[in-house]
Amino acid sequence: MSYEASVRRVVPYVPGEQPNRPDMIKLNTNECPYPPSPRVEEALRGLDADSMRLYPDPAASSLIQALAARYRVEPEQVFVGVGSDDVLALSFLTFFNSEKPVLFPDITYSFYDVWADLFRIPFQTCPLREDFTICAEDYLKPNGGIVIPNPNAPTGLLMPLAELEKIIAANPDSVVIIDEAYVDFGAKSVLPLVEQYENLLVVQTFSKSRAMAGARIGFAIGQPKLIAYLNDVKFSFNSYTMSQASLAVGRAAVEDEAYFQEITGRIIKTREQAKKELRALGFSFPDSKANFIFATHERMSAKEIFDRLRERDIYVRYFNKPRIDNYLRITVGTDEQMEALFAALREIVGQGTAL
Repeated sequence: MSYEASVRRVVPYVPGEQPNRPDMIKLNTNECPYPPSPRVEEALRGLDADSMRLYPDPAASSLIQALAARYRVEPEQVFVGVGSDDVLALSFLTFFNSEKPVLFPDITYSFYDVWADLFRIPFQTCPLREDFTICAEDYLKPNGGIVIPNPNAPTGLLMPLAELEKIIAANPDSVVIIDEAYVDFGAKSVLPLVEQYENLLVVQTFSKSRAMAGARIGFAIGQPKLIAYLNDVKFSFNSYTMSQASLAVGRAAVEDEAYFQEITGRIIKTREQAKKELRALGFSFPDSKANFIFATHERMSAKEIFDRLRERDIYVRYFNKPRIDNYLRITVGTDEQMEALFAALREIVGQGTAL
């Protein structure tokens, strides 16, 4: 009998391409186009190399206290992990252990079904409407848990808070996770509802609005009981998830609120201008409240535009999947990067093959 009979086989998540070419314009993985807060650099310079021989604080107390102060909750309501992917994966493992299916949208972050498959969690996807909006009524049926990203990815669309609360309130026996990776770009958070609903867990990340994708920091906020359950699983899996460096730079980033507001405001302004430019070039798209735009062209296929941009060392994201295979997800870059993108698109759509 082959050992392969005992191997856990899964279809893995495929991240966005990570090219490393001089003078490229990288708009394919929703990274922040600006550097982290200057306080992050100061924190890195202040690290003592000798301290690296010691284990980091397993409770991540300094970062958790900073996050608790920033979001006006108690430290017992905060959980941190190695990026929001780590936080979400541990949340799946902790809270989704029913025989009933976990519910999430059919067009959404494509790691959700990977985790469900990995952990042998039954799941069911709920189709988005034709306009890519989420239908709250789809989540008012028996389930073993719910995950909704708000704004959604890759569409960028925001679900109204009243609709989200309807889902949370209707499912007191299930944990409802709201994945707010993109909430800081003009959306409203459900965090104020945490005090009201014991079953609500809100997950955010440092990768987008805090310009720290390379540091791998994510966090969750919920009522203390949920966070205690998460910590029990974490300490049964890996006590030391956060390095000394990530704890130091994470706290520094959280404490620089002015810089956070500056760069998120700059990205929002660039995004709104980009919408005007893309419309003028014949693109249409949902009204994104994230740091990207999910666009389709009136005459030219997304795959052809993607390939022609790539030839110019301009990288956007193309998904070869049903319903969205004629869309491109374009990360909002600096004004200079976006102008280079528009210049390339003016040439490409003018020369392209009609659909």
